[in-house]
Amino acid sequence: MSVYLLECCVDSVESALAAAEGGADRLELCSGLVIGGLSPSIALFEEIRERVQIPVHVLLRPRFGDFCYTDHEFAVMLRETKLFREAGARGVVIGCLKRDGSLDIERMKELMAAAEGMKVTLHRAFDVCADPRKAYRQAKELGVDTILTSGQEENCLRGLPLLKELAELQKQTGGPRVMAGAGVTPEVIRQFLAHTEITDFHLSAKKTLDSEMQYRRDGVPMGIPGMDEYSIFRTDAQVVAKARSLLQGMS
Repeated sequence: MSVYLLECCVDSVESALAAAEGGADRLELCSGLVIGGLSPSIALFEEIRERVQIPVHVLLRPRFGDFCYTDHEFAVMLRETKLFREAGARGVVIGCLKRDGSLDIERMKELMAAAEGMKVTLHRAFDVCADPRKAYRQAKELGVDTILTSGQEENCLRGLPLLKELAELQKQTGGPRVMAGAGVTPEVIRQFLAHTEITDFHLSAKKTLDSEMQYRRDGVPMGIPGMDEYSIFRTDAQVVAKARSLLQGMS
């Protein structure tokens, strides 16, 4: 088995199939990838699980925005954790912060308990926490398997110094695996392989498809103003395959 792990973030059956075809080791399943990802439906998970053999980890994020959740939002996350565990998800991708930017340990413990038997990834809530080194140590104590991070920057190349530091912490302490995310491409992976000991990479490998709609009414946004409603985002199997080829070469 390769020491390298390639995870592809997808929000549709079509993208899941493309990621698997390209050689992804694992899927992170969400909805609304264009806004950073939200919790997917059980139906979407089940449809993908019937057609894809690689493990599926499910993002649990009840809304767009910060990671300081109300009691109602947290209750939804807790229920979703149990539902996806019962549905057969191999892992969940979670994160909760307190108002002061620290990891919400009590809520994380509840989610971890609900996720019993599944692997747990601490998502990019880590990238907006106040003290990433303390949060890494706390994640280790919680039993978190992986931390998905850009190194607290807008993309992982800019966050390279912190990512290298976290990778060293992983090596020294046996803590959570450090997975580089945000702006990951085959070329970025090449640079990471040359300059870091990071072995886990998270990418969406998005390509833009033109809508099949022939009739189009412009100027009627359904969500974020200025976003093209006739552009469809899908995973590009060829990009995933290029990333997989790089990692296979290192193995």
